[in-house]
Amino acid sequence: MMPANRPTQRPATARLLYVDAHGAIRHAPRSQFVNLLRPGDLVIANDAATLPASLQGVHARTGRSIEVRLAGKPSLAHRDVQRFIAVAFGAGDFRTRTEDRPPPPVFEAGDELELGSLSARVERVLGHPRLLALRFEAEVDELWRGLATHGRPIQYAHLSEPLSLWDVWTSIAGTPVAYEPPSAGFVLDWQMLADFEARGIEFATLTHAAGISSTGDPELDRMLPFDEPYRIPVATEEAIAAALCEGRRIVAIGTTVVRALEHSAATFGSVAAGESVANLRIGAETQLRVVDVILSGTHEPGTSHYELLQAFADKAALLRADDALESAGYRTHEFGDSVLIERDSRRYSRLAGSGIEAGDFPENQGLVGRRTPRILRRFAPAPAHVVQESHRLSPARRLLCLRD
Repeated sequence: MMPANRPTQRPATARLLYVDAHGAIRHAPRSQFVNLLRPGDLVIANDAATLPASLQGVHARTGRSIEVRLAGKPSLAHRDVQRFIAVAFGAGDFRTRTEDRPPPPVFEAGDELELGSLSARVERVLGHPRLLALRFEAEVDELWRGLATHGRPIQYAHLSEPLSLWDVWTSIAGTPVAYEPPSAGFVLDWQMLADFEARGIEFATLTHAAGISSTGDPELDRMLPFDEPYRIPVATEEAIAAALCEGRRIVAIGTTVVRALEHSAATFGSVAAGESVANLRIGAETQLRVVDVILSGTHEPGTSHYELLQAFADKAALLRADDALESAGYRTHEFGDSVLIERDSRRYSRLAGSGIEAGDFPENQGLVGRRTPRILRRFAPAPAHVVQESHRLSPARRLLCLRD
C-alpha cells in the first residue's frame, strides 16, 4: 500500500474496505459509510483536538539542536497541565524519516530544554534514553501561547508539505489534548451527522488523548501505545448503557475510542463516566466487552493499531483484508483510506465468573463526584491483568438492563 501524501481529510476518491462478522470482504466508497450502519447503531467518536506537539529547540547543557515531540501526559487534570511525556530527536525535522534521524544528546534529570519562547525541565528519563518526563516552566496561559506560536503538528516524511493545525483537527474537535489526530474521525462531517439522525443512528463522543504512532526506534516503538488519559461524558455513558441493554451495536470511530471504552469496562465493570488513563494493550487475546464494530485507518502489520484490529477479526480474515487492500491500491496513514470491521461473534462465547460478589463493587468507583448508576452496581472491576486473558473475561453484552 502507498501512503497518502496530501493532507486532504475527505477526498472524493477515499475508499472503504468492509469486513463483516463472517469475514466476507467488499469495497465501497468511504462516503457510503453511513449506508453500512444499521438503524439503532450507536456511533462514538473521539472529539479531541490535536496539539501543535512538535517543538524545535536546544538542549541547554550541550547546546545541541533537538526536536521534542509531546506524546502523552499523566492525566487530563488541571494539576498536570504543564507536565508531559515526550520523545526526543536529534537535529532535523519531518523531512527526514524518523528511523533516519540522528540521536539527541544524553539527557539527565534537571536538564533544561529551550523550546522557542518556552523552557522545559527534564524531570526524569523513562526507561529509554529518548523518552522523557517534562515539566514546562510557564504559567498556563503562557504555555498555550508558546505552543500555539512555536509548535507545529507532528508530521512524518510521507507528507511533503508542512501541516497546518487545521489539517489535523476533525470536524468535531474540541479540547486540545491529542498529540496526533484521531484520524479515523476525518470521515465525519456535519452532513454525515445529519444523515445519522435521519437514519435513526445515535451519535456520541468521548475525549481521548491520542498518542504518537511512531518514534523511529524499534525498542521505543514496542512500548506504543503509551498510557493515554481519556474522559467519558455522562451522556455517553448513558447512551452506551441503553444500547447494551437494548441489544444495539456500538460502533467506534478509531482505535482510541476502542481503547477508552474497553479500558473503562475492564476497570469499572461497565463504561463509566469520568476520567481515567488507558494503560492496556488490545490485541488478539483481548475479548471485547463493549465495541461491536470499528472504523479505522488502514494499518500495517506489526503496528499497535493493527494489533488492536485482531480483537475484532481473526488472523485469516485480516490476511485476506491485507491482500485486498494491497491489490486494490488502498492508501495508508492518517489521510489514507479506511476499513470497517465487524466483530467476529464466534470469539465471544465463553463465560467465566469473576469470583467477586456484586456487593464488593464500590459505589463511586471510577466516577467523578456522583453515585454509580444502577447498571454498574452488578459488575465488579476486572483485575488489571485480565484484559490480556480472554478466557477469564465475561462475554460482551454481559450487562443487566436495570429499570427504575
